[in-house]
Amino acid sequence: MKTKAELPDCPVATTVQLIGNKWKLLIMRNLLVRPWRFNELHKSLEGISQKVLTDSLRSMENDGIITRTVYPEVPPRVEYALSPLGESMRPILNAMQDWGNNYKETYLKD
Repeated sequence: MKTKAELPDCPVATTVQLIGNKWKLLIMRNLLVRPWRFNELHKSLEGISQKVLTDSLRSMENDGIITRTVYPEVPPRVEYALSPLGESMRPILNAMQDWGNNYKETYLKD
């Protein structure tokens, strides 16, 4: 977790710093539905490299937005899920989805 000193004073800038890149938002979109394994996420996010996915997941885990659960199996199974903090973003992501749908329907022509 970051300290207050490491985050911007502006709350909007803080939110953008924590989840404001394309891949983190799409990872969270997927995790709103259910826990996912690394390879599932990688296959579902067209264009993301393994390195960027790994870095994004680590960053989100360090920031407390997601949890990483390792199951003691052979081979090991690892699942990523939203933490309670990440779950608190659900209304924001739903609002973004609603806004995007409204934009497409209202402002774009076929």
